[in-house]
Amino acid sequence: MIYNQRKTQTVRNHAAAKAYRMTPEMELYTAVVTASMAGDKFYESSEDLAGRITSLVKVADPFFVAKLAVYARTEMNLRTVPLFLLVTLASCHNGDDLVSRAVSKTVLRADEICELLACYQAVNRAKGPKKLARLSKGIQNGLKESFNRFDEYQFAKYDRDVREVTLKDALFLVHPKAKDEAQQALFDKIVTGSLETPYTWETELSALGQQHFDTPEVKAAAVRAKWEELTDSRKLGYMALLRNLRNILDAGVGPAHIETVCATLADPERVRASKQLPFRFLSAFREVKDNPSARTSSVLTALEAAIQVSAENISGFDKDTDVLLASDVSGSMYAPVSRNSSVMMSDIGLLLSMILQNRCTNVITGVFGNVWARANFPRTGILANTMAFKQIANRVGYSTNGHRVVDYLIHNRIKVDKVMMFTDCQMWDSSNGGDSLQASWSEYHRMFPEAKLYLFDLAGYGQSPVNTRQNGVTLIAGWSDRIFDILEAIENGSDIITEIMKTEL
Repeated sequence: MIYNQRKTQTVRNHAAAKAYRMTPEMELYTAVVTASMAGDKFYESSEDLAGRITSLVKVADPFFVAKLAVYARTEMNLRTVPLFLLVTLASCHNGDDLVSRAVSKTVLRADEICELLACYQAVNRAKGPKKLARLSKGIQNGLKESFNRFDEYQFAKYDRDVREVTLKDALFLVHPKAKDEAQQALFDKIVTGSLETPYTWETELSALGQQHFDTPEVKAAAVRAKWEELTDSRKLGYMALLRNLRNILDAGVGPAHIETVCATLADPERVRASKQLPFRFLSAFREVKDNPSARTSSVLTALEAAIQVSAENISGFDKDTDVLLASDVSGSMYAPVSRNSSVMMSDIGLLLSMILQNRCTNVITGVFGNVWARANFPRTGILANTMAFKQIANRVGYSTNGHRVVDYLIHNRIKVDKVMMFTDCQMWDSSNGGDSLQASWSEYHRMFPEAKLYLFDLAGYGQSPVNTRQNGVTLIAGWSDRIFDILEAIENGSDIITEIMKTEL
């Protein structure tokens, strides 16, 4: 049973300092919700991470693994690692419909059918050229249900022959049963490659690129008109809009169209439905903040309104609650979250702390490396605060002396209800290598027994710098604003494993 917790084992973290091992289920959770399968972490390659996840899946409760895959996709809004979890689970669990139910709940977009099969092929590549011919029945049955969920536009949007596994390949492998004549006709179009070309920004701009223009000015006018048409069409997806803000500003679209763009960006319902990870808004903000367009300020204001949605439901931080928010800006936190991303783990920590600060009435904020440094910011302007916060990060050094945060409270006898640290959990004492954070927190907890320490793990290496079974310590992991929902559940007496196990299959 996963609820019968194993005795905590003392280990060494990647900085060779004393740390505490997690249960397989807890380690798997932290690894999955902080995973980018498309890039290396500071202390761990993507290949090593995949191997660690595989080993953990084999010893963890299979029902927990299945529910974690669904949770990671539907609640934490991750895409690649849930598919890898399902493929790994299928390799070591069979005899029931657990995998098929998890697949059906995890595949939310038409292209994920092909991505799941490509993942299956990559993981099983050593088994020979016919690896997909021996497709897991659990995955096959789950994908049969998925095929019945999407319409022609959704299939056509992702039907690209350049992929290693195409929709046509998937159709022949999975053999879904059409629910009616209309769907059978749709499946026939997939086979014949005759799906109607979808109206997307990629197809429209690609078609524009095939045209001849007499002058650069005529081409620029056509590009501007096309972006204006796309923004007016209401068919430009939210993620596509975020990624193309610079292109839209550079094209010089008119003020009425910028108003449409900003209204879409700031619409709370559109923000929630898009399920964007918070750092996507930071990336967009950073991309356009220095754009010379006179309309840039309107776009930045809309992005601030969008990220504000991430904070609106956070509770438990009223005028009677004193909070300290500490962001780790040590050297290892400057690893990018994925191979092609400019966003680093330190960015995520700073951003999440500013989202939380937005809801705090009584708050101390700061960063730590070699030393701890306070920094005060207004509660509004989450993205601007994050950018400003980053400017002071290089003043504290690049060690990971997390104990300096707690020592500051001890030395000044400051009582807070919650200490919240956003970190990769690879803490050590650069002065003598001692077990400093554990010792400092134990001392502070003796002074103020009601105080709680929350570690927000942004890397998922599998260890905690503090024993999480005593002295009011809790570890939460992930890059999504949904971690604040978990925080609330924990404060109401639950725990992360219990919350994940509530996921329906």
